Amino acid sequence: MGYKILIADDEAEIRDVLRLYLEKDGYEVTEAADGVETMAGLRQEKPDLVILDIMMPGLDGYRVLRNIREDNNIPVILLSAKDTDADKILGLDLGADDYITKPFAPLEAVARVNSHIRRFYSLGAAGGTDRDKAVRELTVRDLRLDLESCMLYRSEEEIELTSVEFRIMKLFMEEPGKVFTKRQIYEQGWNEEYLLSDNNIMVCISKLRGKLNRDGREYIKTIRGLGYRLDKS
Repeated sequence: MGYKILIADDEAEIRDVLRLYLEKDGYEVTEAADGVETMAGLRQEKPDLVILDIMMPGLDGYRVLRNIREDNNIPVILLSAKDTDADKILGLDLGADDYITKPFAPLEAVARVNSHIRRFYSLGAAGGTDRDKAVRELTVRDLRLDLESCMLYRSEEEIELTSVEFRIMKLFMEEPGKVFTKRQIYEQGWNEEYLLSDNNIMVCISKLRGKLNRDGREYIKTIRGLGYRLDKS
């Protein structure tokens, strides 16, 4: 595969297990045992995805995530023993792409890594093979979504997106004016089966609206009882 994964967790056993399974799946793996090491690893190793424990010494995972999102939109999967909705929403609100609760099945973690790598780095490729023939960008009104750089532009202003936000904007911009249900948005954005919990969707839509500046509701409309749509005019 050639993709590099940074595992940041203060528990050596967890790092060892994840490394074993990820390397078996073809990934290159680097490790960090605390928040400071994680930031150094990000600068030096330039990973393609980060698995980030929340409760680490030095800088905790939330602070590391904030630092990552200041200038990087690579996929970040949070790892934590905290399993309340509030913890998950906080992590997603800060820009995480996924949240895995400890204890977890290593094969599930690898499957989620595969999913985020495939979706984040293969978007824009026609069938994942011929990038030259693929549509390179989507345009709706003054919004332009670059499918190769995974960046959104409003007029010429650059708007950085997380991988979940990118996939949701891609869904909207491929069919502007169409109403998408919460199930459709969740399954596109998170690549998981929708389980009747829409808090993640509400948080993500709110963040997207905020990133669009002015009144984000000019773009993303709530259709009560149905879902959301991107206005095309």
